[in-house]
Amino acid sequence: MESVQTDKMVTARYSMHTQLRDGTVKDHPEQDLSFIFGVDRQVPTMEKALEGRHEGETARFTIPAAEIYGEYDPSLTREIPKKGLIKQRVKEGQYYRQMKNGCLVSFKVLEVRARTVLADFNEPLAGICVSVDLKILSIRDASRAEIEAAQEKQMKKSIGCG
Repeated sequence: MESVQTDKMVTARYSMHTQLRDGTVKDHPEQDLSFIFGVDRQVPTMEKALEGRHEGETARFTIPAAEIYGEYDPSLTREIPKKGLIKQRVKEGQYYRQMKNGCLVSFKVLEVRARTVLADFNEPLAGICVSVDLKILSIRDASRAEIEAAQEKQMKKSIGCG
């Protein structure tokens, strides 16, 4: 019986449950995923959970925020001057975006004060972890052409082209 290992094409069905920072959980619909284990990079927690498993087996694991969207950093919440911001875009609970000196300034407006804005510069999904329920549907040897195509795709991703 085939097991999940490097250069194996793995097809799995999974569902995700996203735990938001406020503690609420958002369920996502079931999806199928096919990838070449050890070539098409997955998050480390997922690779560790699947390695050595067999067709028909299930896995349940939680992917920490650090592996997907990054940890929430409270030090990235700052009070900034209102002067220079576009007034119509400054709305509590909304994201503010503006090009300044060729750079995109982006933050979530937490609070609008008299002369300042309390702004959160964290990535929008920072601090969010994901629980996954997964079933391995099939495992087979990947062809040389599939492996080479996957390696090329990974290389493009690593240089920002994918």
